[in-house]
Amino acid sequence: MRKLVISDIHGCYDEFKELLNKVKYIPSEDQLILLGDYCDRGPKSKEVIEQVRRLVQQGNVIALRGNHDQLFIDAMENNENAIWMENGGISTIKSYVGKDWFKMGFNYPEYNRAKAFIKMYYQHHIDFLKSLPLYAEDDRHLFVHAGIDPAYSGDLQSHPDNIFLWGTKQFIGNDHQLNKTVVFGHIPTKRIHESTDIWFGNKKIGLDGGCYFGYQLNCLEIKNNRYKPFDIQINKSLYARVLRFCHKLKQLYITKVKDRIERA
Repeated sequence: MRKLVISDIHGCYDEFKELLNKVKYIPSEDQLILLGDYCDRGPKSKEVIEQVRRLVQQGNVIALRGNHDQLFIDAMENNENAIWMENGGISTIKSYVGKDWFKMGFNYPEYNRAKAFIKMYYQHHIDFLKSLPLYAEDDRHLFVHAGIDPAYSGDLQSHPDNIFLWGTKQFIGNDHQLNKTVVFGHIPTKRIHESTDIWFGNKKIGLDGGCYFGYQLNCLEIKNNRYKPFDIQINKSLYARVLRFCHKLKQLYITKVKDRIERA
């Protein structure tokens, strides 16, 4: 059976559908594995979550939970709002309540009313995200959103959940102890090897093509112990160009901060 692995859709609903069409996904013949981060940053988080929920209901689909999905849950249920807003949560809210909800500008009374609206009409989306596992395995692969502790060699059930969701700085640059290839998202591959294409490392495969920055959405086909990459380029609209420009500014800022720290 062919496996199709996709990660970090981030509200890019149209590109997600286009990618499934490009790989000729057949639910009765293929296994679809989604590595999390269905919401935030992109314009259609609600549509992505609903589509993923329906795919899982149809069967032969594994959907994992990512850190952005967890941020959505925590904001809705535990009022952990600031970190969600800092990481693209406003796009998710607008996908549920409409772009005009904050037409007078963002404010917390309207934000809280928007949250109440989502919980009233879309609690099933929140419950669905809460139900998703943090990792999945087959004979040769560990599928996870953000990676693992490379020094960890114990039972995965005892592995720290926060690393499954958020990763660790040591993961990319160090060999891990598992006898399986870790297939992950979370870290844009452009940060790993200066390309938005899928990254193939030592027992590691990174999939995040940075669709939410206006780059591409990747899919890894696993068939007969061979890998084949697919991708969909994010549309060349003004919105996509703005996303790429903002990403470059952010990376430039991070580089300058690091330089100042090193010189201090």
